[in-house]
Amino acid sequence: MDRRSFIRTSALGGTAAAASTLAAPVYAQGNRTLTMVTTWPRGFAGVHDAAQHVADSITAMTDGQLTVDLKAAGELVGAFEVFDAVTAGQADMYHGADYYFIGQHPGYGFYASVPFGMTAQELANWYYHEGGQDFHDELGQIFGLKSFLAGNTGAQAGGWFRKEIKSVEDLQGLKFRMPGQGGQALTKLGVSVQNLPGGEIYQALSTGAIDGTEWIGPWSDQSAGFQEITKIYYTAGFHEAGPGLSLATNREVFESLTPAQQKIIEVASAEAHQWNLSLFLAKNSRALEQLRSAGVQTYTFPDDVWDAFGSASNEVLQESMGDDLFKRIYDSYTESMKSSSSWIQTSEGTYRAQRDRILG
Repeated sequence: MDRRSFIRTSALGGTAAAASTLAAPVYAQGNRTLTMVTTWPRGFAGVHDAAQHVADSITAMTDGQLTVDLKAAGELVGAFEVFDAVTAGQADMYHGADYYFIGQHPGYGFYASVPFGMTAQELANWYYHEGGQDFHDELGQIFGLKSFLAGNTGAQAGGWFRKEIKSVEDLQGLKFRMPGQGGQALTKLGVSVQNLPGGEIYQALSTGAIDGTEWIGPWSDQSAGFQEITKIYYTAGFHEAGPGLSLATNREVFESLTPAQQKIIEVASAEAHQWNLSLFLAKNSRALEQLRSAGVQTYTFPDDVWDAFGSASNEVLQESMGDDLFKRIYDSYTESMKSSSSWIQTSEGTYRAQRDRILG
């Protein structure tokens, strides 16, 4: 038996196995409470909102047959412990960024973001129409999860630094917070990468335990208070062009739900993805103006630094190609990204350039 293929218990109680393969599925009866753990501290702008939104939607759409009880990071388990908590049945579902779990399988990076990866719209195209969701489910079957996209931050900023990055040499020895394969790429450039949960970043930056950090973008970063520590802010990064957030339910719990309840979780997750993306995009520009008014200086990385990011990122992704599932996800992902990008640039790209020229 695979170590992950074990009977998982839930606070809700188990569901008896059918006596025969021909028997109708047995669904748990009555109102149920599902415990959701998250990788986000309570109240963290945007990301906690996404988790709370999908939890509230599931509760409302089932007329209370399912009540989702959200436990923020640290309230039941730590931010990076949610994956194991749900696979083991300690909690029923988690909401988080799946690149936190590339140690379980590197393919999970594609469902948050990989460096030089998809924008939010490109991710949605792949996920819903070109095989991405099927691969998410294939990963979930390995670990006893049923997963859906359930949030998106839009393109993230390059991050906060104590000094300006003028060349690749300025990255050497830098202590910087970045998760996922993006962090692995920085390691190849001589950066001392720290993978800290969101709730620990401010203290680490303020005490000098790290020299810089990326988090999300102007609105969330302003809320976190990083501008109180440094005024050097890079507004575009290579690591997360449109990262998704995921809702993952313990697969046995999910299969014990009625088909209608299962569909509600799927639909609530998809709605949260678009709702959350719109939330970030609506708030970021105004927050950036406020940061600049407060003395924050915004920068872009020079081309040679971008080139170094690109080379290191490709090296990181190539290192996982020996895993068959990773390679199949990568091939599907990159083919879809090229196709989507081509049309978006041809149509919307031309339109936006002309609109900006005409309207100023």
